[in-house]
Amino acid sequence: MPAFLASAPRTAPVVDRAPAGPRPARPVTPRSPQAPARAPRVPPPPPAPPTWGQRLVPRPAQQLLAGLGMWQTGTPQPPSLHLLHTLSVLETYGWCRTLDIDVQGRLCMRGAQTLLVKTGWVTPDGRDRAVDHMHTVLAQAGVHMQFFAWNDLPGRTFPHVRALLTRAAHHAHRSEIAP
Repeated sequence: MPAFLASAPRTAPVVDRAPAGPRPARPVTPRSPQAPARAPRVPPPPPAPPTWGQRLVPRPAQQLLAGLGMWQTGTPQPPSLHLLHTLSVLETYGWCRTLDIDVQGRLCMRGAQTLLVKTGWVTPDGRDRAVDHMHTVLAQAGVHMQFFAWNDLPGRTFPHVRALLTRAAHHAHRSEIAP
């Protein structure tokens, strides 16, 4: 042992070999106290119920007025935000299968998207682009059917739906920021 090491005071015992037992799959690195903790993801707020104007004016009249520039059919949203709003609606009101809305007020994925369109949170074009991203993610997983048919399959649970919407939102976000 070199002389400068021998004269230094020891603060911890020297271990010649690793302790017995299985080795961890990957090394565990302790978090430094200076590293900021990641804030939890806060979902966007659910939409408010439709206003009386939105409820009373029939859809064909809304479309006619929108063509004249006198009615806004929705707020233009990127598909990734629309998919996160859809997830937020399902988490707030509940999720169901086979019906757009059931007697308890729960919604399926298509029902949640329809609610967002009818309340003006997204345009029909933005919804269609979000649906394309959901179909792309389903196709990457080897599923070749409409998203609402996939939603209605027996054995489908809300964690499956949450995973699809989250993956589709990430896919849409990557395509939005790509040059």
